[in-house]
Amino acid sequence: MLDFVTWTANPVFFHLGPLTIRWYGMMFVIGFYLGYQIVARMYRREGAPEAWMGTLLIYVVIATIVGARLGHVLFYEWDYYSQHPLKILATWEGGLASHGGTIGLIIAVILYSIFTTKRSPLWTFDRLVIAIALVGAMIRFGNLMNHEIYGHVTDLPWGFRFVTNLGPWMAGADPVFSAPSHPTQIYEALCYLLLFGLLMWMYWKKNAGERPGLILGVFFIWLFGSRFLIEYIKNPQVDFEVGMTLNMGQLLSIPFVLIGIGLVCYAMSRPRIHIDYPDRFADEEPDKDKKKPAKR
Repeated sequence: MLDFVTWTANPVFFHLGPLTIRWYGMMFVIGFYLGYQIVARMYRREGAPEAWMGTLLIYVVIATIVGARLGHVLFYEWDYYSQHPLKILATWEGGLASHGGTIGLIIAVILYSIFTTKRSPLWTFDRLVIAIALVGAMIRFGNLMNHEIYGHVTDLPWGFRFVTNLGPWMAGADPVFSAPSHPTQIYEALCYLLLFGLLMWMYWKKNAGERPGLILGVFFIWLFGSRFLIEYIKNPQVDFEVGMTLNMGQLLSIPFVLIGIGLVCYAMSRPRIHIDYPDRFADEEPDKDKKKPAKR
């Protein structure tokens, strides 16, 4: 039988002079980079302009950070931040909510569709959420490295003992460990990785992008459905959640699951559209190395 895991991973990835680079921040950076490459490959496959990618990256980065921060402020700790508004800017102190980030991205994609692509927002959503599933898994790995958002006490052999006095421990104090607890960060990360694999298969093997809204609907159902279930074994994020039948994370997940079901029904009830796959950006010159046919 496996023994409990005593988790002593350092949240700091490395020091760069006076700067401290943490795993959590690195996961965001790497996630955005990989996500950019994945979406760019889909844009190229469908012949979308390459210039759209730079604009999308700006929208996504701003929407994710601002939305996730405001989501935490409004949904979880409004009583505190309403009295200390300048603290809203102190993102380095922690406090990002995935549901807020999702709302921010929805607003950003709608604006991006109006001002940049001139296409239905579903076209962008169905491609963007594939990358988001991977980024979500990486962020949960960052949470694991931060010894945060873990679950209830468990006697299962894969329970993790996390450091509870993280600040003092990083300053040189002896670690104080939690009781063996569910590593819910790993549970969520695995769910998101499976979702990423499913969505990649749907897009690349089944051309699910030809049914607008289908990929987004599956994303909402799987991601927020798994989040809803895992919340049952996760410790409360804030004090007011103690004793709630459904915590804030679950209450915020329900609308997205319902929207996802509606999107899947909508997508499957409409005719499949045809998409050409030129496999080059719209503003890219044809391959100049290809020889032109000889004139006769």
